[in-house]
Formats: sequence, C-alpha cells, structure tokens
Amino acid sequence: MPGEGGLSLDSLQKLDIFQFRFYSGVMLDRKELHRQLREAGLRVTAPRVAVLEILDEHPHSTADFVAAGVRENLGGVSTQTVYDVLRSCTERGLLRRIEPAGSAVRYETRTDDNHHHLICRTCGEIVDIDCVDGRSPCLTPDRDHGYRVDEAEVIFWGECAACQQVSAGGDPR
Repeated sequence: MPGEGGLSLDSLQKLDIFQFRFYSGVMLDRKELHRQLREAGLRVTAPRVAVLEILDEHPHSTADFVAAGVRENLGGVSTQTVYDVLRSCTERGLLRRIEPAGSAVRYETRTDDNHHHLICRTCGEIVDIDCVDGRSPCLTPDRDHGYRVDEAEVIFWGECAACQQVSAGGDPR
C-alpha cells in the first residue's frame, strides 16, 4: 500500500488498471467488468460478472471455490456454467489459468503482465511474484529447438513466514 513500503502515489498513477488494482488493493467496479467482457467479445451475463468479481477479490481460486461463490451470490447456477465461464474468459484473455503440481487448477484476473507465482508447500498460499526482467518471456531456454518462445511460466515453492513460525513452535500472528 502507498506509504507503507509499497509504491508511491506517483508510481501508482503510471500503472495500467490491472497493475493499479494489484498494488493498491482497489477492486474493479461492475462497469469496468462489463467493459472488459464486451471488449473481449463476450456478452455481459450475471454468471460472467460474478466469476470475475470473485476472482478479482480472491485471486488464485479453484473452480470449486468460484462455483460456490457464484451460487452464494446468484443462487442456482450450475457448476458446468461456471466451468464454461472460466473457459471462455480464459480463452479471451480475461483470466489466467495456472496449474501448480499436485494442486487443482487455479484462476486469476492478473493477465496483462509476465509474472510468476510463489506457493507455500505447507498451507498452499499462492502469491504473485513480478518477473525481474519484466518482458515476456523473462527466461529463455538454452536451446529453442526451432520454437518461437513467447512465455515462461515459473512457480517457486517454499514455506511462507506464518508456516515457518508455526514449524518453529511460534504463534503465526
């Protein structure tokens, strides 16, 4: 957050909407979600808006978590409808799908940059890690075998500070 070791207000003003939301904690409003859906060539529907709102508030969520949230907000929406929304929004670039080893597929709304993930082996918490290089791909293989590489997906694994403290016998708060 600005003033708490985060980016300055001047720096926040130079960020695009997704980066601003990520660094400032500001949620997207419904008008912005509607605009994004239309720009992606998708109709604005209650399930689509609900899915995007849930993932905006709870990044790195599973389809089951999203489906439960959609049903809580809208009532009787089928799990298949939620999966269809996740698929179409991912295909249109509104969502990013990540597949950590040994975990369910996760979804997030941060799609416009080249970032990676850090996952706690103990509690499963996932946090975004900006790519040091900033361009895509930020890593290149030593041999490309004729491929045109356009993305590198990196997942770092470790133990978060709270779990380290619990492991050491301390209070995580």
